[in-house]
Amino acid sequence: MIQFYNQVLMAEAHDFSDAELTELLREGDRGAFTVIYNNYWKLLFQTAYRILNNTIAAEDIVQDIFVSLWNRKNEAVILNLKAYLQQATRFAVYEAIRQRKHDSNFYNRLALITADIITDNPLLFKEQQELLSEIINALPEDCKESFRLSREEGMTYKQIAAVLGISEKTVEKRITKSLKHIRKGLSLSGCLSVLTTIFF
Repeated sequence: MIQFYNQVLMAEAHDFSDAELTELLREGDRGAFTVIYNNYWKLLFQTAYRILNNTIAAEDIVQDIFVSLWNRKNEAVILNLKAYLQQATRFAVYEAIRQRKHDSNFYNRLALITADIITDNPLLFKEQQELLSEIINALPEDCKESFRLSREEGMTYKQIAAVLGISEKTVEKRITKSLKHIRKGLSLSGCLSVLTTIFF
Protein backbone atom coordinates (compact mmCIF):
# COMPACT_ATOMS: atom_id res chain seq x y z
CA MET A 1 0.00 0.00 0.00
CA ILE A 2 1.16 3.55 -0.70
CA GLN A 3 2.76 5.19 2.31
CA PHE A 4 1.78 8.72 3.30
CA TYR A 5 4.03 10.99 5.32
CA ASN A 6 2.81 14.56 4.93
CA GLN A 7 1.02 14.91 8.26
CA VAL A 8 0.79 18.71 8.02
CA LEU A 9 -1.09 18.63 4.73
CA MET A 10 -3.22 15.77 6.02
CA ALA A 11 -4.29 17.77 9.06
CA GLU A 12 -5.14 20.80 6.94
CA ALA A 13 -7.04 18.70 4.43
CA HIS A 14 -9.58 17.71 7.09
CA ASP A 15 -11.12 21.16 6.66
CA PHE A 16 -11.53 20.79 2.89
CA SER A 17 -14.61 19.76 0.92
CA ASP A 18 -14.61 16.66 -1.27
CA ALA A 19 -14.22 18.86 -4.34
CA GLU A 20 -11.15 20.52 -2.82
CA LEU A 21 -9.72 17.18 -1.73
CA THR A 22 -10.23 15.85 -5.25
CA GLU A 23 -8.32 18.80 -6.70
CA LEU A 24 -5.51 18.33 -4.19
CA LEU A 25 -5.43 14.64 -5.05
CA ARG A 26 -5.08 15.49 -8.74
CA GLU A 27 -2.04 17.58 -7.79
CA GLY A 28 -0.49 14.58 -6.05
CA ASP A 29 -1.20 15.64 -2.46
CA ARG A 30 -0.66 12.53 -0.35
CA GLY A 31 -2.22 14.13 2.71
CA ALA A 32 -5.47 14.73 0.82
CA PHE A 33 -5.42 11.12 -0.35
CA THR A 34 -5.05 9.91 3.23
CA VAL A 35 -8.05 11.97 4.32
CA ILE A 36 -10.13 10.58 1.45
CA TYR A 37 -9.05 7.08 2.46
CA ASN A 38 -9.96 7.65 6.10
CA ASN A 39 -13.29 9.26 5.20
CA TYR A 40 -14.49 6.57 2.81
CA TRP A 41 -12.76 3.29 3.62
CA LYS A 42 -15.44 2.13 6.06
CA LEU A 43 -18.33 3.06 3.75
CA LEU A 44 -16.81 1.24 0.78
CA PHE A 45 -15.93 -1.79 2.88
CA GLN A 46 -19.50 -2.00 4.19
CA THR A 47 -20.85 -1.75 0.63
CA ALA A 48 -18.64 -4.59 -0.57
CA TYR A 49 -19.06 -6.77 2.51
CA ARG A 50 -22.86 -6.47 2.57
CA ILE A 51 -23.01 -8.12 -0.84
CA LEU A 52 -20.04 -10.49 -0.74
CA ASN A 53 -20.31 -11.47 2.93
CA ASN A 54 -16.56 -12.07 2.85
CA THR A 55 -14.22 -9.86 4.87
CA ILE A 56 -11.02 -10.64 2.95
CA ALA A 57 -12.66 -10.19 -0.46
CA ALA A 58 -14.26 -6.91 0.62
CA GLU A 59 -10.98 -5.59 2.02
CA ASP A 60 -9.13 -6.55 -1.17
CA ILE A 61 -11.67 -4.74 -3.31
CA VAL A 62 -11.50 -1.54 -1.26
CA GLN A 63 -7.70 -1.70 -1.24
CA ASP A 64 -7.69 -1.99 -5.04
CA ILE A 65 -10.14 0.91 -5.36
CA PHE A 66 -7.84 3.25 -3.45
CA VAL A 67 -4.69 2.07 -5.21
CA SER A 68 -6.46 2.72 -8.52
CA LEU A 69 -7.64 6.13 -7.29
CA TRP A 70 -4.06 7.16 -6.55
CA ASN A 71 -2.60 5.67 -9.73
CA ARG A 72 -5.27 7.32 -11.92
CA LYS A 73 -5.40 10.63 -10.03
CA ASN A 74 -4.31 12.62 -13.08
CA GLU A 75 -6.69 11.04 -15.58
CA ALA A 76 -9.86 10.11 -13.67
CA VAL A 77 -12.82 12.45 -14.15
CA ILE A 78 -14.34 12.84 -10.68
CA LEU A 79 -17.32 15.18 -10.40
CA ASN A 80 -18.65 13.70 -7.16
CA LEU A 81 -16.06 11.89 -5.05
CA LYS A 82 -18.47 9.83 -2.96
CA ALA A 83 -20.52 8.71 -5.97
CA TYR A 84 -17.34 7.93 -7.93
CA LEU A 85 -15.94 5.72 -5.17
CA GLN A 86 -19.24 3.95 -4.56
CA GLN A 87 -19.75 3.18 -8.24
CA ALA A 88 -16.18 1.94 -8.55
CA THR A 89 -16.79 -0.34 -5.56
CA ARG A 90 -20.05 -1.70 -6.95
CA PHE A 91 -18.43 -2.41 -10.28
CA ALA A 92 -15.54 -4.22 -8.59
CA VAL A 93 -18.02 -6.24 -6.51
CA TYR A 94 -19.97 -7.12 -9.64
CA GLU A 95 -16.79 -8.32 -11.34
CA ALA A 96 -16.01 -10.44 -8.29
CA ILE A 97 -19.41 -12.12 -8.15
CA ARG A 98 -19.55 -12.56 -11.93
CA GLN A 99 -16.43 -14.70 -11.67
CA ARG A 100 -18.19 -16.84 -9.05
CA LYS A 101 -21.34 -17.82 -10.93
CA HIS A 102 -21.02 -21.34 -9.59
CA ASP A 103 -21.74 -19.88 -6.15
CA SER A 104 -25.32 -20.83 -5.20
CA ASN A 105 -25.81 -17.29 -3.85
CA PHE A 106 -24.70 -15.61 -7.09
CA TYR A 107 -28.13 -14.34 -8.10
CA ASN A 108 -28.95 -13.21 -4.57
CA ARG A 109 -25.76 -11.15 -4.50
CA LEU A 110 -26.53 -9.78 -7.95
CA ALA A 111 -29.98 -8.73 -6.75
CA LEU A 112 -28.41 -6.93 -3.79
CA ILE A 113 -26.05 -4.85 -5.91
CA THR A 114 -28.84 -4.02 -8.37
CA ALA A 115 -31.12 -2.93 -5.52
CA ASP A 116 -28.27 -0.83 -4.14
CA ILE A 117 -27.98 1.09 -7.41
CA ILE A 118 -31.75 1.55 -7.72
CA THR A 119 -31.99 2.86 -4.15
CA ASP A 120 -29.19 5.37 -4.68
CA ASN A 121 -30.53 6.74 -7.96
CA PRO A 122 -34.08 5.59 -8.79
CA LEU A 123 -34.64 8.30 -11.42
CA LEU A 124 -31.52 7.30 -13.33
CA PHE A 125 -32.58 3.65 -13.18
CA LYS A 126 -36.05 4.50 -14.50
CA GLU A 127 -34.58 6.56 -17.34
CA GLN A 128 -32.24 3.74 -18.32
CA GLN A 129 -35.04 1.18 -18.24
CA GLU A 130 -37.16 3.38 -20.52
CA LEU A 131 -34.24 3.87 -22.90
CA LEU A 132 -33.55 0.14 -22.88
CA SER A 133 -37.17 -0.60 -23.82
CA GLU A 134 -36.95 1.83 -26.74
CA ILE A 135 -33.76 0.22 -28.01
CA ILE A 136 -35.22 -3.30 -27.75
CA ASN A 137 -38.39 -2.21 -29.55
CA ALA A 138 -36.23 -0.91 -32.40
CA LEU A 139 -34.64 -4.34 -32.97
CA PRO A 140 -35.52 -6.26 -36.16
CA GLU A 141 -38.62 -8.39 -35.47
CA ASP A 142 -36.81 -11.74 -35.65
CA CYS A 143 -34.09 -10.58 -33.25
CA LYS A 144 -36.58 -8.93 -30.91
CA GLU A 145 -38.67 -12.09 -30.72
CA SER A 146 -35.69 -14.31 -29.93
CA PHE A 147 -34.27 -11.82 -27.46
CA ARG A 148 -37.51 -11.48 -25.49
CA LEU A 149 -38.02 -15.23 -25.33
CA SER A 150 -34.51 -15.48 -23.91
CA ARG A 151 -34.54 -12.56 -21.47
CA GLU A 152 -38.20 -12.21 -20.53
CA GLU A 153 -39.35 -15.83 -20.70
CA GLY A 154 -36.06 -17.34 -19.58
CA MET A 155 -35.99 -19.87 -22.42
CA THR A 156 -32.83 -21.66 -23.49
CA TYR A 157 -31.57 -21.46 -27.07
CA LYS A 158 -32.84 -25.01 -27.61
CA GLN A 159 -36.33 -24.10 -26.39
CA ILE A 160 -36.43 -20.93 -28.50
CA ALA A 161 -35.33 -22.89 -31.56
CA ALA A 162 -38.15 -25.38 -31.01
CA VAL A 163 -40.78 -22.66 -30.54
CA LEU A 164 -39.72 -20.66 -33.60
CA GLY A 165 -38.83 -23.61 -35.80
CA ILE A 166 -35.26 -22.48 -36.40
CA SER A 167 -31.81 -23.84 -35.54
CA GLU A 168 -30.05 -23.15 -32.24
CA LYS A 169 -27.25 -21.52 -34.24
CA THR A 170 -29.73 -19.05 -35.72
CA VAL A 171 -31.04 -18.26 -32.24
CA GLU A 172 -27.49 -17.64 -31.03
CA LYS A 173 -26.79 -15.29 -33.95
CA ARG A 174 -29.99 -13.33 -33.30
CA ILE A 175 -29.25 -12.94 -29.58
CA THR A 176 -25.67 -11.88 -30.30
CA LYS A 177 -26.87 -9.33 -32.85
CA SER A 178 -29.45 -8.02 -30.37
CA LEU A 179 -26.89 -7.60 -27.59
CA LYS A 180 -24.50 -5.71 -29.88
CA HIS A 181 -27.33 -3.41 -30.95
CA ILE A 182 -28.37 -2.78 -27.34
CA ARG A 183 -24.83 -2.11 -26.14
CA LYS A 184 -24.26 0.30 -29.02
CA GLY A 185 -27.50 2.15 -28.30
CA LEU A 186 -26.71 2.48 -24.61
CA SER A 187 -23.14 3.52 -25.31
CA LEU A 188 -24.19 6.24 -27.77
CA SER A 189 -26.66 7.59 -25.23
CA GLY A 190 -23.97 7.70 -22.54
CA CYS A 191 -25.90 5.24 -20.37
CA LEU A 192 -23.69 2.16 -20.52
CA SER A 193 -23.57 1.86 -16.73
CA VAL A 194 -22.84 -0.86 -14.24
CA LEU A 195 -26.50 -1.81 -14.19
CA THR A 196 -26.76 -2.37 -17.93
CA THR A 197 -23.45 -4.24 -17.87
CA ILE A 198 -24.91 -6.61 -15.29
CA PHE A 199 -27.89 -7.51 -17.43
CA PHE A 200 -26.29 -7.42 -20.87
